[in-house]
Amino acid sequence: MSSTTTTALPGQKPPGARERRLRRQRGGLTRRDQRDGLILVAPTLLVVTVMVVLPLIWSFVIAFQKLRLINIGSQSLFEAFTFENFALVLGSNQLWSSLWITVVFTVGSVAGSVVLGIIAALALRRPFRGRTFVRASMLLPYIAPVVAVTFVWRTMLNPSFGIVNTVGQDVLGWSEPIPFLTQALGHFGLFGAEIPVPTALLTVILFQVWRFFPFAFLFIMARLEALPGEVEEAALVDGTTPWQKFIHVVLPQLMPVIGVLVILRTIWTFNEFDSVFLLTGGAAGTGVASIRVYELLTVQQNVGAASAQSVILAVLLIVALGVYAAVLKKAGSRFE
Repeated sequence: MSSTTTTALPGQKPPGARERRLRRQRGGLTRRDQRDGLILVAPTLLVVTVMVVLPLIWSFVIAFQKLRLINIGSQSLFEAFTFENFALVLGSNQLWSSLWITVVFTVGSVAGSVVLGIIAALALRRPFRGRTFVRASMLLPYIAPVVAVTFVWRTMLNPSFGIVNTVGQDVLGWSEPIPFLTQALGHFGLFGAEIPVPTALLTVILFQVWRFFPFAFLFIMARLEALPGEVEEAALVDGTTPWQKFIHVVLPQLMPVIGVLVILRTIWTFNEFDSVFLLTGGAAGTGVASIRVYELLTVQQNVGAASAQSVILAVLLIVALGVYAAVLKKAGSRFE
């Protein structure tokens, strides 16, 4: 009884080596590819770690420490931990009032900017002379520096010499100028009843809608350009009205983009600081949560309390976005 063994000739790989190498390549990347990928990603990973991850960890740590702005340079990172900062923040009525203002500010700004972006995209969908110029001009509120546009708005809304109050008194018959940015609560007469109106907060929301609707306009316009025209033409042939075509044909195809827009704008608006601070300074009922953090840090010089409120806001935002994403996913499945 004899057995035969197959040996590789000089210069050849052992039997099965090529097959094993091909099997690894089919199942995934080779070790060399993985190593090269890590080398390419390493610089970006290092920058993100240094600029984002480490500051987040440090903010979370000092939220549990008694840290004042005056001794921030001398205090150790491993000081005794305490929950006093969270007790101070959670026990303050200013936190809950600022959260309510932030929710109203966020919902109004996000809903208004998305709706206005949809209207603008639909209005400029069909070709006409000068459409490119009009589309480009739509981006001006979004690309202009926030310092410049807030200065223009403050000048226009000035109760003494602003053009809005001048037109309102001379043309619309206002009895007196309206201090849009300094009046916390005004009254609007309707059918003999006086309706309270948060003047400054509505003005800031209107500014946010005007400034960020071009962002939604870009997303919606790009999605509309990709929609197949045959479906809409078939709907028109079936006798649907333009409103029915929008509700039952166009809107379902826009829902994924609208969901992404709402989530992104909610994150950014919930943390908005610069436009509110530049317009009102957080006064007249516009003290959003980010203004409260700024006041804890600069006015009270309580770094630990400011970090604690930032952590609370981050947790609330994560939970709210998780619930909102689940609702959007469920609503989107109904349109499919």
